[in-house]
Amino acid sequence: MFTTNSRRSFAGAFALVMLVATASAIGTIQAAAQSTNSVVMKDFDFSPMTLTIKAGSSVTWKNLDGEPHTVTSVDGQFRSGALDQNDSYTFKFDKPGTYKYLCSIHPRMMAAVIVK
Repeated sequence: MFTTNSRRSFAGAFALVMLVATASAIGTIQAAAQSTNSVVMKDFDFSPMTLTIKAGSSVTWKNLDGEPHTVTSVDGQFRSGALDQNDSYTFKFDKPGTYKYLCSIHPRMMAAVIVK
């Protein structure tokens, strides 16, 4: 049988475990969100149009349109093939700089990745 003191100790320990577990889960979710560098192609636009990342990070583009699109660096540093609906392309950015890109099929679609 639990005494009043043992119930309080148990309740306090349980609350501490739940607090630590919740903080850990929130930290994991935030880390996952920060490590996910993604751009979608939808309605003939890139979203976001500007993405800032750390050097050494990768960016994944996913085409959500029913039309094919490409991810083509203005300075020729990277180029995907034509991406059909739900296809994706990933590129790793090793050096700081501003990388402007467009869809070579629909050149009005323009955006940039800023690497710090």
